[in-house]
Amino acid sequence: MHITPREQERLTLFAAAELARKRRARGALLGATEATALVCDEILEMAWDGVPLDEVIAAARRVVGPDELLPDVPTAVPRIEVEALFPHGSSLVHVEAPFGSPGTAVVSGSGDIELAPDHPRREIRVRNTGRRQIWLSSHFPLDQVNAALEVELGAAEAARYRLDIPAGTALNFPPGEQRTVTVVETGGDP
Repeated sequence: MHITPREQERLTLFAAAELARKRRARGALLGATEATALVCDEILEMAWDGVPLDEVIAAARRVVGPDELLPDVPTAVPRIEVEALFPHGSSLVHVEAPFGSPGTAVVSGSGDIELAPDHPRREIRVRNTGRRQIWLSSHFPLDQVNAALEVELGAAEAARYRLDIPAGTALNFPPGEQRTVTVVETGGDP
């Protein structure tokens, strides 16, 4: 049987969700991984059944109650995003605070915080040769980007660099656009 990478991910997620269901059935509290898997599994099934997106998001927040979680899970999982297949096609489902409001928040000090201090930086050109926009996230290795993105680095060099933007953010490259971006060396072995 041939299973695509997407189907393999779906089966892995289902297995993790089943683990969460078994633990919940015997009264065990859920950790971040199994609780997230359970919510994602329910989202994907609702989407498959054609439930409207806004109803999927609302229902996702009710899948796991706060009394079913280990301490600090709401803090560890402030949001869930999963690409779901609806009858009309794929959509990104974004669920903010899937387990309720976190009890505590991380507060940074005042002033600027230098990211990756002492790591070499350089400016390069990146061009989208494709017909669709491409998002490139903060920590994605430049040697593994979408083939439609032309990166002004050789393959070995690209493996050592990523975009110099804050973690969790991304840059959008519209079709045909070329722009100059700052990249930072990742450090360690590629």
